[in-house]
Amino acid sequence: MPSTDTTAAAAAADTTTSHAAARTPSGSTRHTGLERDDVIDTALALVEAGGAEALSMRKLAAELGVAPTTIYWHVGNRDELVLAVVRRQAERQATRRVRGTDPADRVASAARNIWRSARAHRNVTALASQAGATTLLELPLEVALVVELESAGLEGPRARDALRSLLACIAGFLVVAWRREVAAEELRPATLWAGVDDDRLSDETRAALCEPSDLDRLFDTTLRAVVAGLLADSSVHDPAADPTACPTVDPAAAGRPRKETDR
Repeated sequence: MPSTDTTAAAAAADTTTSHAAARTPSGSTRHTGLERDDVIDTALALVEAGGAEALSMRKLAAELGVAPTTIYWHVGNRDELVLAVVRRQAERQATRRVRGTDPADRVASAARNIWRSARAHRNVTALASQAGATTLLELPLEVALVVELESAGLEGPRARDALRSLLACIAGFLVVAWRREVAAEELRPATLWAGVDDDRLSDETRAALCEPSDLDRLFDTTLRAVVAGLLADSSVHDPAADPTACPTVDPAAAGRPRKETDR
């Protein structure tokens, strides 16, 4: 007959097992009380804190206090987990508001949301880029931007091209921002420009180029210029709707004899 101690230990083990996992028909285990959302949110927090390299199934399992097999049961393999993390961040970013009353201001605001989200969540942005899922991450913000572009009078191919132009502008500034963060001091633009000695440049210009850049200000200035250019030909800014605009000439009518009704 088993001893009292042995019986108590077995009972405790059974209780621990029943609380820790539930057996599925296929034989895998599932941590009781642990939801898929818990796994994704914890994985997202790991990426935010430590970058893509911090996201391993073993580390995630340790963070949650479960076996790695439990992680696979809830979210699949690491590639599937990465996409789930990107989708979760996309959902959170979708709550950013577009501000402004003027069409140009609202387009700029929607584009600025993409810029700010990418900078605020650099590690998730990098993870999405590595997985080829940048559009998946930005899609809700891109949709909001296209809505504003259409409201400003750009539709079809013009809205498409405007979106892609703005995304290229944002991507270029992100490269500059992140490259600057990792560049050695002696390789930074301001340092290198300080060593330029060229008589073709004025002293004032050389001195200005040696100053560190205000990237947010530069981005905003560039963004407004790009938006103004994109909306210049939109229906909102259609010269035909502007009574002060110069009249246009119909090429088909140019050169033909004027009828009495034309006079």
